[in-house]
Amino acid sequence: MLTIANIRPFGHNVGNHAIGFAIRQMLYEVFGRLVTVIDYPASAKYETLATAGLSKKSVNDINRFADGVIIGGGNLYENDELDIHPMAISSVQPPLMLFSISRGRVYGRKGHLIERSDVIDDRKLELLLSHTDISLSRDSATHQHLTGLGLNDQLGWCPTININRYSHLIPPLPDKEYVGTLISVRTPGLMNMPFRHQARVQKDIEAAIDRLRENGHKRIRILCNDSRDLDFATLFRHSRKVDSIFTNDVYTYLGLMRSAEMVISYRLHASLPALSFGNKTINITYDERAQCLFNDLKFGSACLDMIGLGDEFRDALLNKIDNGGDTLQSVPDVESEWKRIGKFQLEQLEEFKKLVVGYVKG
Repeated sequence: MLTIANIRPFGHNVGNHAIGFAIRQMLYEVFGRLVTVIDYPASAKYETLATAGLSKKSVNDINRFADGVIIGGGNLYENDELDIHPMAISSVQPPLMLFSISRGRVYGRKGHLIERSDVIDDRKLELLLSHTDISLSRDSATHQHLTGLGLNDQLGWCPTININRYSHLIPPLPDKEYVGTLISVRTPGLMNMPFRHQARVQKDIEAAIDRLRENGHKRIRILCNDSRDLDFATLFRHSRKVDSIFTNDVYTYLGLMRSAEMVISYRLHASLPALSFGNKTINITYDERAQCLFNDLKFGSACLDMIGLGDEFRDALLNKIDNGGDTLQSVPDVESEWKRIGKFQLEQLEEFKKLVVGYVKG
């Protein structure tokens, strides 16, 4: 039996666990159900554990009992939330794969894309990829940055596009539970865009709730991916009598996505599972990494770009609600493209498996 260490973001966001779920199920499909997958947090920033990222301690553990290492997915480059000790990484012995990691710019106060202040240092990227066997970036912006540094990388997209492939593993919600329509939010203060756009978010959501009710949606809920969104979500309990829901259990979260009548989403990892399940979805973007990924997935034309639309965003959102949202089938060629990408991702894991088996036998 083989053992794989998965170094991934933990933190506050259940979306990270959705990525972890997809990668784990894909590993089971490729390696066999009895493969052991051990999760390590990518950074000790949010954890009390000393064993995180590629630290001296984690690398020592990995070399003792792991047969392969996967780092990702998530925004580990963008937030510089991957702990790397320069001497420890040079000591990693099992094959190393980077899977679905992103690095994106955000909108500054003048409305132009700028680098984040906490972006990973290029020297750290060069060190990481010099010790990597397979590197798959989540989006073309990340891929182009890495190849621009002369590093070996391929476009790998996000594993959560395959969520529906593993739908049978998600337990049903309680009997008679009517999920209704979900609005997956991010508290405006954590949205990396100019304040004038942040200031509109509450009114945009209230207008969306009103229009949903006009169109016959009887139950509407504010979905929080992150516990830090709960305070913002309570606004709508008072202003529109809409309740909120948060769970850090990935099975409950994916059950909600699967059973929703419609999903309006400011969250990448609410939109992708909802679309994978075949749900009607309205996807909203406001930074480079999300818009770039949806362009790479051939779904960008269906997204609502808050910054690009500016004052026209609210009308565009209400129009989408009137038209019932989008599905994979409603945008030409998207469904077949997602199937092609899913096949490519599994093929790359097969290549990783060959490296792992070769390491074990060597």
